[in-house]
Amino acid sequence: MQISPNESDLLNPMVANTGEAGAVAVHHMDHEHPDLRLFGFLLFLISEGMLFVGLFVAYLAFRAVATQWPPAGTPKLEFLIPAANTVILISSSFVIHRAEGAIKNGDVQGVRRWFGITALMGAVFLAGQAYEYFGLIFKEGLTLWSGLYGGTFYVLTGFHGFHVLVGLLLMLGVMYRSFKEDHYTAEKHFGVEAASVYWHFVDGVWVVLFLLLYVIR
Repeated sequence: MQISPNESDLLNPMVANTGEAGAVAVHHMDHEHPDLRLFGFLLFLISEGMLFVGLFVAYLAFRAVATQWPPAGTPKLEFLIPAANTVILISSSFVIHRAEGAIKNGDVQGVRRWFGITALMGAVFLAGQAYEYFGLIFKEGLTLWSGLYGGTFYVLTGFHGFHVLVGLLLMLGVMYRSFKEDHYTAEKHFGVEAASVYWHFVDGVWVVLFLLLYVIR
């Protein structure tokens, strides 16, 4: 079927109007269905927080019913390395906050810089924890199977260390994606925000762990 020039001229405005109407409809739908990804991510972190709360409560319960805590013969935990790790993690929260400010200004290069520094600080934290584990296991003989105390210590710190590792992977993923043109902008930066919130969560959990295990032990 052939369309005459006159009919073609009539159809062009109709197509253009249809395209404009579709764009308006999509824009309207965006307003009707806001982006709830961050809200869902926060719910996920709340569920993770409840897991840690359960572990904290279990640790406190074990401590409350024990006749002596730590049990007799338990090697004394190193304080200097965990204290340095605490300073590193708390400081890293301020560093990654700079990345949040950078992306809100459209500074993707700043995101890479601050995320890179934060990831390096997280790696130093894990290295310090690995060094502490090495000393406790091979020098002091405190292992995961060294009674209730050893089990709770390694489960608590190991579970947190796993979350630190996940945080590092999230940051590296964001840094990788940031090299794609316009993947992150001042208006579109869920990945940056989610990784940042997750890291603040990891830091907050460690502060509680440090107080429970190393300060009021």
